[in-house]
Amino acid sequence: MTNADWIKSAKSANSGECVEMRRHDGAIQIRDSKNPEGAVLSFTPGELDAWIDGAKKNEFDHLL
Repeated sequence: MTNADWIKSAKSANSGECVEMRRHDGAIQIRDSKNPEGAVLSFTPGELDAWIDGAKKNEFDHLL
């Protein structure tokens, strides 16, 4: 897959609590949209898939 522009969830459009994601050089990258020059986290597709699976199973709900 080619490199993509940063995107964010429609749900976070005006809430001020936004993260952005993109695919870049085979990785999925995540950053804080309020600090676009700050840190960028990079994950393999498999790592992100494992996290999404856990989120769907409510494994992280206790953190909210």
